[in-house]
Amino acid sequence: MKSSDRLAAAIASGERVFRAPGRVNIIGEHTDYSDGLVLPVNTGLYTWVTARPRDDREIHVHAMNLNSFDSFGLDDIVPARNPGWIDYVKGVAHELEHAGARLTGAILSIDGDIPIGGGLSSSASLELAVARTLLSLADQHMPASQIARVCQRAEQRYAAVNCGIMDQFSVVCGRRNQAMLLDCRSLETQYVGLPEDLTLIVTDSGVKHDLPDSGYNERRAECRQAVRILSEMDTSITSLRDVSIELTDRERERLGTLLHQRSRHVVSEVRRVREAFSALKTGDLARLGELVRSSHASLRDDFEVSCDEIEALVGIADACDGVLGSRIVGGGFGGCVLSIARKEDERRIMERIVEAYGRILGRDPWIHAVTPASPAGEVTEA
Repeated sequence: MKSSDRLAAAIASGERVFRAPGRVNIIGEHTDYSDGLVLPVNTGLYTWVTARPRDDREIHVHAMNLNSFDSFGLDDIVPARNPGWIDYVKGVAHELEHAGARLTGAILSIDGDIPIGGGLSSSASLELAVARTLLSLADQHMPASQIARVCQRAEQRYAAVNCGIMDQFSVVCGRRNQAMLLDCRSLETQYVGLPEDLTLIVTDSGVKHDLPDSGYNERRAECRQAVRILSEMDTSITSLRDVSIELTDRERERLGTLLHQRSRHVVSEVRRVREAFSALKTGDLARLGELVRSSHASLRDDFEVSCDEIEALVGIADACDGVLGSRIVGGGFGGCVLSIARKEDERRIMERIVEAYGRILGRDPWIHAVTPASPAGEVTEA
């Protein structure tokens, strides 16, 4: 569903329509599963679901952008050995019922315009769009924060991605025209408006990642291993959120080079998130850009989640007048690059990136200027 005409037709025909946005994380990458801080903003790219109820316990799904159909019974859901797209839907349905919601059957058509595997939370967007749909069709209610937790568990158990809470929480709890500072341990939030002279430009490198196979789960395991070592000296340490840069550096020999690097990224990234939130509050875009550049360097060197194509794209973007800083976003190993830039230079920057990176990619890259969007919910008018 990519036009207002199709949306209006669906509503006129009696179907209910739901959507959930993608999200762009300004800064705070690979910190959410270490109880850290993140600073996401939702963007006006969506997963759309049109739905009709059934009078049984069967869910029939048409994934329009994949041209694929599948179905399952609400009483017969088990994790798959090799998860596919339908397992995200199954997982959400199962976890909603496990949390106490009694669902009904449904006919769902799913479409979207978020690049899959681009680091813009296409999976969380799908999960939240489906969750809002199934709950509404069954006239069931659940707090937004609980829905986020349900969808996180669905991705962990049914898609085999040991994700943190950031993506789901942002998609269902974010606010239009605001970035959200989320404490991934307490789930406390603070919001800050985005300056009018700021633009967020996202460019797809063309390198797709599949998180269960990309090294994402491996990075999370490495962080847990570092915590186990550090907690032997201080039992109050339960995650890298509890660790200081000074402790990380002091215990470098005990950690070893690899785990020291992983820890240093997470600990320093949490500090950068705090500073970035303050920079947004004061409108210090130059400082925000510096922090974004530092974040990318840390992700590249300490967390090792970049690749040649990403580095080429970051170099092109950062060379553009008006770009204050760029970095890889999402789980890494490909996906998209975010550029923090001045609004007045937006069009020229996008044209330059398309021209220069297109020569490397062999085609024009997908590029998007973020329009900060509202959270997941039902759409009642075109």
